[in-house]
Amino acid sequence: MTAPVRRSRVTDAASVSAAVADGMTVGIGGFINSGHPMTLVRQLITDGKRDLVVVGAASSGLEVDLLIAAGCVAKVVSPYVGAEGFAGIGPAFRKAAQDGSIETFELDEAHFYAGLRASAQRLPFNPWRAGVGTSIPVVNPAIKEFRDPINDELLLAVPAIDIDVCLLHAATSDEFGNVQHNGTRYGDTAMSAASDKTFVSVERICSTEQVRANPLATSIAGADGVVRAPFGAHPFSADGFYVPDADHIKTYLVAADTWLRTDDREPLEEYLDRYVRGVVHADYLDRIGHPALLGLNEF
Repeated sequence: MTAPVRRSRVTDAASVSAAVADGMTVGIGGFINSGHPMTLVRQLITDGKRDLVVVGAASSGLEVDLLIAAGCVAKVVSPYVGAEGFAGIGPAFRKAAQDGSIETFELDEAHFYAGLRASAQRLPFNPWRAGVGTSIPVVNPAIKEFRDPINDELLLAVPAIDIDVCLLHAATSDEFGNVQHNGTRYGDTAMSAASDKTFVSVERICSTEQVRANPLATSIAGADGVVRAPFGAHPFSADGFYVPDADHIKTYLVAADTWLRTDDREPLEEYLDRYVRGVVHADYLDRIGHPALLGLNEF
C-alpha cells in the first residue's frame, strides 16, 4: 500500500478569492485595528465580488468598511464596525446602513459568539440568557425569546452564524496549513470553527519542525489554504510584527468620510484605484513605501 502524501496548502490570493462566489457568507477575522487579512480583502474587491454577507469580527474594523465602500456587501453581521482611536463608526458602513443599501444584523458580542458556537456545533441556535427583557428581539427578530423545556426559563435563541469561507491573518503557518497566531488570536478560532473553509494569510511560512516544536501554539490545524503575505494586515497591525499605519488609515477615512458627508465618491474612487483595484500585494507595498513600512516597528 502506498503511503498517503501530505498536500501543501500554500496558495495565492487570487485562488482564495476564486473560492468565494457572489452571495456567499464570508467571515473576516481580526479585531478593530489589528489582524485583518487585507491582502485577501483587496483581492475580493479587485475580483468584483458582489452581494456578500460579511461576518466581521466581534469588533470589526475598516476592512468591512472598505468592502462596503467598494460595493461588495449586501449584509453585515457584526456588533461593531469602526476604527477605535480613528473613527467611532466606519463611514462607509454608516452611509450604507443609513441609505438602506446594506442590511445589518443587530447583535451584541455575547450573541455573536453564541451564533458562531451554534454553527460550530451544527445546531440551529444557541440559547442565551443575556438580553432577555431588552429590545434586542424587537430590533432583530431573528433572535427569538423562548421558554426552555427544562426550567421553564425565558431565554433567547441566537441563530447559528454559518460561514461559507473564512479569511484570517496570522503570524506563521507551515506548508500544510498548521497556523500559529501571536497574541490573543482574537475571535479567529471561533470564526474558523463556524466555517466550511478557512484561508489564512500569514507573515511567513515556517517549517513543520518549527510548528512541532511548540504544538500548543497551533491555533488552526489544517487550514484549507495559506497565503504568504508579509505586511498582509497593513494598514492594520500584526501582533509581533508591526503596529497600525495611522497615516494610511486616516487617508482612507478622509476619502470615505467625504462620501458620507457630501455624497462625493471621487476621493474614495481615487483611493480604491491607487491602493486596491488590480493592485497585487507587492505593488501595494511599493505604493505604501518601504520607509513607511519599516517605520511600523512595535518597539
